[in-house]
Amino acid sequence: MFYRVMAHEKRMSKSILDDPAISGRYLFPQSRYIEDPFEVEVGGATLKCHRQIIDSDRPTLIHFHGNGEAVYDYVPDLATVFEEMGLNTIFVEYRKYGGSTGEAHLVEMLGDGEAVLKAAGVNPEKTVAFGRSIGSLYAIELVHRIPSIAGLILESGIADPAERFLLYADLETAGVSESEVQAESKKYFDHQAKLAAYKNPLLLLHTEFDGLVEIVHAERNLAWAGSDQKELVRFPAGNHNSILSVNFEAYLAAVKTFIFETVRKRSL
Repeated sequence: MFYRVMAHEKRMSKSILDDPAISGRYLFPQSRYIEDPFEVEVGGATLKCHRQIIDSDRPTLIHFHGNGEAVYDYVPDLATVFEEMGLNTIFVEYRKYGGSTGEAHLVEMLGDGEAVLKAAGVNPEKTVAFGRSIGSLYAIELVHRIPSIAGLILESGIADPAERFLLYADLETAGVSESEVQAESKKYFDHQAKLAAYKNPLLLLHTEFDGLVEIVHAERNLAWAGSDQKELVRFPAGNHNSILSVNFEAYLAAVKTFIFETVRKRSL
């Protein structure tokens, strides 16, 4: 399947965050790919995503994975679990990941989630955005662009992207200063402002001992969120990469309760 999305906004000027010495040290394209992808062309790239609509009246989960992962890692296993839960699913693939074309650039990819959602033809008011780790940047951006999205789930999410970028960036090669990275991150990845403006339900999933993205990130995102229905589920076991496998039943129960008892009762 192939869908073309025409850009309705002016192409943004190149961000310093998209320099290979910054984006290239934080994004790690994976070559694993799925068969028969849902293809969406956007911004000069073709994204090889997954879409499964079981019933247009059911809620849809749109998922953004971590920086060292690919849609392949979730399809069909977790996708099937969500579908058996009664959810339509969309797994967004990033540029240069999983057979997608284009370049993996932090800022350039910001509008891709919106393009995929529109190409999938689902109702935002029946959609829940899900972001894992770096995927939290794109899930938060999606609800910022489309505030009518019914719910937001952040797993091991990031509060201050600049902090993460600076851990890995080669500033000398990029020819920029730390303050310039912070300013550019504030311009494009201001999670405090974006979460404050989003009023629909929010669920945060995080382990107490993440080890990579400390739980203080979840605590800050929770505090910033403007929603009056927000919850942080703190898992005492597991780490950044084992949160799902170690806490499988409790994790899925939290997701199911959030979508079908919190979000659906409110707006779906």
